Amino acid sequence: MKKHAVLITVLFALIVSLVSVSAIFWEFYKLNKEQYINHIFTKYSVITQIYREHKQRRSPAIMLEANLAVYNLEVTKDKKIKNLVLTQGKILKKEGFRSLNTSLMINEKGMFTQNTVTNLRATMLEYKKGIYFFIETPNGEILIKDNDLKPYSYLNLLYAYSTIFMIISFSFVLVLQKLRPLIRLRKKIALYGEGHMNISFKTKSVDEIGAVANELEKTRQKINNILESRTLFLRNLMHELKTPIAKGTIATQMLDSQKQKGRFSSIFNRLETLVNEFAMIEEVTSLDDKKDFSNYRLLDIIDGAIDMAMVERSHVNILHIDGSVKVHVNYRLYTTAIKNMIDNAIKYSSDKQITIVMRNNELCFESKGECLKYPLQYYIEPFTKDNPSKNSFGLGLYLVDSILKAHSQVLAHEYDNGMNRFIFA
Repeated sequence: MKKHAVLITVLFALIVSLVSVSAIFWEFYKLNKEQYINHIFTKYSVITQIYREHKQRRSPAIMLEANLAVYNLEVTKDKKIKNLVLTQGKILKKEGFRSLNTSLMINEKGMFTQNTVTNLRATMLEYKKGIYFFIETPNGEILIKDNDLKPYSYLNLLYAYSTIFMIISFSFVLVLQKLRPLIRLRKKIALYGEGHMNISFKTKSVDEIGAVANELEKTRQKINNILESRTLFLRNLMHELKTPIAKGTIATQMLDSQKQKGRFSSIFNRLETLVNEFAMIEEVTSLDDKKDFSNYRLLDIIDGAIDMAMVERSHVNILHIDGSVKVHVNYRLYTTAIKNMIDNAIKYSSDKQITIVMRNNELCFESKGECLKYPLQYYIEPFTKDNPSKNSFGLGLYLVDSILKAHSQVLAHEYDNGMNRFIFA
């Protein structure tokens, strides 16, 4: 997820924007529809006034229809249609109220006014894109269709919402188009980190991402030049050192003093070991691909490491490693790493024994001895030694760690009941 943090952030912003706009338009739609319904519902007052006067005066039905026609209202007489409207129509608004009517009356005592309170109920319905008013009174009921009013239309609002939605979505597409070079650049950087040293970051783009890519290309060229110079220097150095070491070794054999002969032999042997370790480190650090990697039986690699370490097999115990277990490695480098672990264990263990065991699918090297005085990180630095008197340049664990990193593994350490345990994890 972290690899796509920018893309996820942009996508999150898009979703938040669209949800926010949708919520705003939805609330606006409900409010606008409610206002529209409340506005057209006010027409019920005209209808009830006409209908009430019709009832009071007991005027003919044709007079009622004529008065309603003035406002483009039509009485629904068909019982079938009336039943459909009342049963299947959508109720838009319903309201019950009382109507007060004042009439001038005459009796034996003279003229007087009479107030009549009538309970009414007005219901506005929508049926097949038509607006109907259903008026109910204690004395009767009537269903009237309004030929002027139309149901609420959301098309204009939908058009506005769709336009904004498309603008936001199009903006997101434009942002993605701008991010595509960044995604390609990230992939190229990953390939470069995996060892594809000749990959090019150069681009014709002139925006900020293009500027970064071109600067990376310049940096890549500088790094490649430095690495090439370093590799050439180390190889020439080791080549030049091997000749005097070989001559010195031969000259040492001509010395008459055994003490001097042993001293010089030890010095030249240590120098030869140092040159070989430098050569191995240079090979590991310059490993730019895995073309030399293949599948090997782990037991075969361990056997090769024991032979390379030139130790008695009685000093090495192998437990719980099945013969079918295979690893995808560079044989020579991985064998060297295991050889260094065997050398290190026998050199520093109290009983000169090492146990190689598979635990939780991890290769472990166990030996008895004192716990490390410093954290493991201290020992995997080059030229670090816990005991300066030992015949070592302190490159053993550093070389092991470098080889494991080339194999996408790490070196770990733990101490348990007098047992040092190094783990290839």
